[in-house]
Amino acid sequence: MDAFRAAALRCPLPPAVELIGEKWAFLILRGALNGLQHFEQFQSGLGIARNILSNRLGKLVEGGILERRADPDDRRKVVYSLSAKGEALLPVVLALRQWGEDWGHGKQDIILADQRDGAPIQRIAIHAQDGREITLRELMWIERTTGASLKRPASA
Repeated sequence: MDAFRAAALRCPLPPAVELIGEKWAFLILRGALNGLQHFEQFQSGLGIARNILSNRLGKLVEGGILERRADPDDRRKVVYSLSAKGEALLPVVLALRQWGEDWGHGKQDIILADQRDGAPIQRIAIHAQDGREITLRELMWIERTTGASLKRPASA
């Protein structure tokens, strides 16, 4: 348990959740992944209060998820676009969406497909080095520098 506790204190999950784990931040991220760029688009598309939206956009810009710049077509407006760090969250958003569909929160009529052939994308899954899909019971933690295996908690 001591090894788990020590590793948990260094875990990158809490700061990541702090940045994007709040409902509105996640919905803004979803909007940006779907092409929303202007404050007004986010506000009307999400039905979020202007002050909350302003706050969350600021935090996502500060956290490096979104980039803020003047709109080249209208200098009075601002464009919010995903940074590379923000785009890297696509699998996270898709996995959460798939989880919601699987566990009874509503199947959607719209599915995500590959632009090249129009075929639906594969489900988000964990894969071993050889490409096989693996489950929680087939995973273990190892120390990056020494290669030593660390036991999982009994509840996992």
